Amino acid sequence: MKHVIVGAGPAGVVAVEHLREYDPQSDILLISGEPEPPYSRMAIPYFLVDQVGEDGTHLRKQQDHFSKNRIEVKTGAWVDSVDPQARQLTLKGGESVPYDRLLLATGSHPVIPPIPGVDKEGVHTCWTLEDARYIVQRAKEGAHVVLIGAGFIGCIILEALALRKTRLTVVEQQNRMVPRMMDDKAGGLIKCWCESKGLTVHTSTKVEEVQDGNGQHPLSVKLDHGESVPADLVIVCVGVKSNTDFLDGTGIKVDQGILVDRHLQSSVQDIYAAGDVAQGLDFSTGEFSVHAVQPTAADHGRVAASNMAGRKQQFQGSVNMNVLDTLGLISSSFGLWMGVEGGDSVELHDPEHFRYLKLQFDGDRLVGASALGLTEHVGVLRGLIQSRVKLRDWKDRLKQDPTRIMEAYLARTQALGYNKTVLPA
Repeated sequence: MKHVIVGAGPAGVVAVEHLREYDPQSDILLISGEPEPPYSRMAIPYFLVDQVGEDGTHLRKQQDHFSKNRIEVKTGAWVDSVDPQARQLTLKGGESVPYDRLLLATGSHPVIPPIPGVDKEGVHTCWTLEDARYIVQRAKEGAHVVLIGAGFIGCIILEALALRKTRLTVVEQQNRMVPRMMDDKAGGLIKCWCESKGLTVHTSTKVEEVQDGNGQHPLSVKLDHGESVPADLVIVCVGVKSNTDFLDGTGIKVDQGILVDRHLQSSVQDIYAAGDVAQGLDFSTGEFSVHAVQPTAADHGRVAASNMAGRKQQFQGSVNMNVLDTLGLISSSFGLWMGVEGGDSVELHDPEHFRYLKLQFDGDRLVGASALGLTEHVGVLRGLIQSRVKLRDWKDRLKQDPTRIMEAYLARTQALGYNKTVLPA
């Protein structure tokens, strides 16, 4: 049996390790399109602020980790096409790679918006280690940097740029920061927090054009309200898209990502998908969605590996969750944080202290939550949503005081006869 895994991010690495555990005798090949050893994109911000070197981003620190486990790793190899009938891949350059079972963990790539001048020298994404090396050279202390996009990934990069002591301007098209994980009040508080730290933040603002600068700075970013912002570096961070183009003509069904079943298998037998490229079961809605977060990627990799090795296992669904540190202000959202039709909610809003908590209910179950400045609630919120515990009279108590969420968790789990209450990590 030959297992081939395309993509060396968390989903691919977790998959090959579990495959070796479940299937000690098979051949395992891990293919990466990048020349680097397998690494975590989530570690790039730490590299940008010199907290780790490049080796600190690597997913496995021992150089012989994969060879010791008899896992062949091929780096710098892009897959050009897949032929399911012949059970083989073709790499760019023409090399053919046969497989018996295939896992596609090809991740995603940054979306480049149709802004005039976005292809100029000095305009860059921040997605790979190669990108990060470029940014380190340009984002010196005092450099004028414009960040286009203040979503989840943008705000992670924002913190690194601020810590590098650049003169940072953030431009977000939506009316608030991190609009896909925070509502107007919470997103507005994050903006106020960033401005209190010396950043310039424009929301409800579009970039019309990236122009040549005036000599002192090589670039100038023209905004739709008429202002032009000088820049030494422009970073584009407006979203990502699953890497699926190479699957055209294969018969593999693709929507926002590769559509997979409860076993992480695609519409073509013996071809599986995991991570940012997989459109898998959403725990909260029962529908199929792309959840581009590392915990989901790791869960996908583990379940896919089990099924590829013949150990049938169903994926229970991923919970939409994000936890973000923005210059010391922690924000988080879980599940159906925007609420459900016919549901109700409770809100704590303390803008003076940058504290916010909103709980979303469907009947007497907690189905979603968002929080700002309240780190002690993170594990409990996730636990109550995933356990689908009926809150009963504790719902009314939470509507009086939503900060009693820990008490509610302990009371309801103990009432259900749990021998041991374990809070999720």
